[in-house]
Amino acid sequence: MPIPSQVDKLKKLTTVVADTGDFLAIKKFAPQDATTNPSLIYKAATMDEYAHIVDEAVAYGEGDLSVTMDKLAVGFGTEITKIVPGYVSTEVDARLSFDTEATIQKARDLIKMYEEVGVNKERILIKVAATYEGIQAASVLEQEGITCNATLIFSIAQAIACAEVGCTLISPFVGRIMDWYKKANGVEKFEAAEDPGVMSVTAIYNYFKKYGHNTIVMGASFRNTEEICELAGCDRLTISPKLLNELSNNTGDLPQKLDATKAMAIDIPKIEITESSFRWMMNEDAMATEKLAEGIRGFTKDIVKLEEIVQAKIDATNKRRKVSHDE
Repeated sequence: MPIPSQVDKLKKLTTVVADTGDFLAIKKFAPQDATTNPSLIYKAATMDEYAHIVDEAVAYGEGDLSVTMDKLAVGFGTEITKIVPGYVSTEVDARLSFDTEATIQKARDLIKMYEEVGVNKERILIKVAATYEGIQAASVLEQEGITCNATLIFSIAQAIACAEVGCTLISPFVGRIMDWYKKANGVEKFEAAEDPGVMSVTAIYNYFKKYGHNTIVMGASFRNTEEICELAGCDRLTISPKLLNELSNNTGDLPQKLDATKAMAIDIPKIEITESSFRWMMNEDAMATEKLAEGIRGFTKDIVKLEEIVQAKIDATNKRRKVSHDE
């Protein structure tokens, strides 16, 4: 009988999610869920084996770039729903992060596209950036039965605000928090238990369990397997294929670190979140403010790069049609 790997051990403590748009990688690790974002879709869309999904989106969009981009995200998501049994996360355009109404409409459009191809909305998590405006959009969407994944979580203020409006899931970013503190403190690394990103997710998890919030905590953006192991027991962890591979090749011990029952006994003060307190807490947290803005800019940059590829395909298709018509 083969010795269980750390992935096997982790799956007994935590729901493992694949953080990729690469179908082959998802199949390899058999996760429960999968998450995508503009950066991952951009990488996958430039791979030859997925060119047909881009081509199908271009045909569907009939020259409309915005519709084509939505269809592309839905195209990847639809294929992933055939591989994983659980949730697939699809992200709203990051440029809408400060527009509540536009975020709501975009989410509805994406869900409609999924339903057109027979994918039930219960399979999809709509990813919205956890700005104040994004959280208000998630509140409306959840009431409509559209489940949301609030992403780019860097502070307890964001996390609690999301939980209080009934977000299905949040994605606190472990590695990006560590990156900021490494630079700010001028250090090369942190021990896993003292990693600021690990400590942030642990604090959010314990708070949610202490106060009975049902929102799923899904740690994201890992830089190494030590961070992952230190969060064993978290509701979900979304992990890149590279780190999943490292865990699958390791048979070391993997003890449970986070425990809902133990969290109930911890003395944690309750935090009241209003719009003003949310904005003040973010203002006082330089890391969270900088990383949220940087994350939105980064996703936007990859959306624009992907739009350039898609627009070139649209232009080429229109040119072929014109030549065909002229003949």
